[in-house]
Amino acid sequence: MTDMRSGETYETLLYATEGPVATITLNRPETLNTIVPPMPEELERAVGRAVRDETVKVIVLRGAGRAFCAGYDFGGGFAHWDELITTDGAWDPGKDFAFATAPELSPTQQFMSVWRAPKPVIAQVHGWCVGGGSDFALCADLVVASEDAVIGTPYSRMWGSYLSGMWLYRLGLSRAKYHALTGRPLTGREAADIELINEAVPFAQLETRVAALAAELASIPSSQLAAMKLVVNQAYEHMGLQATQTLGPILDGLMRNTPDARRFIEIAERDGVRAVVAERDGPFGDYSQAPPERRPDPANIIVP
Repeated sequence: MTDMRSGETYETLLYATEGPVATITLNRPETLNTIVPPMPEELERAVGRAVRDETVKVIVLRGAGRAFCAGYDFGGGFAHWDELITTDGAWDPGKDFAFATAPELSPTQQFMSVWRAPKPVIAQVHGWCVGGGSDFALCADLVVASEDAVIGTPYSRMWGSYLSGMWLYRLGLSRAKYHALTGRPLTGREAADIELINEAVPFAQLETRVAALAAELASIPSSQLAAMKLVVNQAYEHMGLQATQTLGPILDGLMRNTPDARRFIEIAERDGVRAVVAERDGPFGDYSQAPPERRPDPANIIVP
């Protein structure tokens, strides 16, 4: 989609402004906004656009359709990034670690543009917010979710490792270890109760609550918002955030290429993602294998 006012073209998202608020909407609703190129690069470009716009004071992130973001699309392995992580058709660990850590290439670092932006960013989360989608959402400054949203990292069980590290920095040791080792998800309400995110509200109130919070922030001088965001961010940078974000994506590459991980992707390519996810999560009875009350309400849809 091309924004005729600016000439900006996006394949995977929408960008709109209303007064002092810029809204970036992930726009692959037919695939639950799963991450493929050029989504990370486009997200970084859209954030930069909002930062450069002097009329914008607050940025809102959301997903179109039934989900915020269901993580990285792995139906074909990582074929859409093969040029950056393979040589002669085989995984190249040297290429992978460079891709995973270079600010110009790394999807994690491109998503971290919301962390680095001097303007506050609110993630409006509904539906599925899992895997890389949760890593991304938690990079935002404030996260408000619908109570029935599902937030988790199923890659803790297979085919991945923490990327942004925000699960670690937003939780205490006991909770961080539990979710890292089990991959157990949380509803939006549970995530708010343990302070992984800021708030959870019924879906019917989600957009109104986020709009009110954005308006509250927009009433504060931009320089004040930038100063307070910077000082908090620097405290977490000094706790080792950058080092964590170097190690996590490197480990993620390794965990995508173990014998177990290769079998996982072979099943996904042969039988489909649904089949391999059912095998992974069936014993735990969660994510797509959970009872209806532990899954997002499919009727809760964001229409841009």
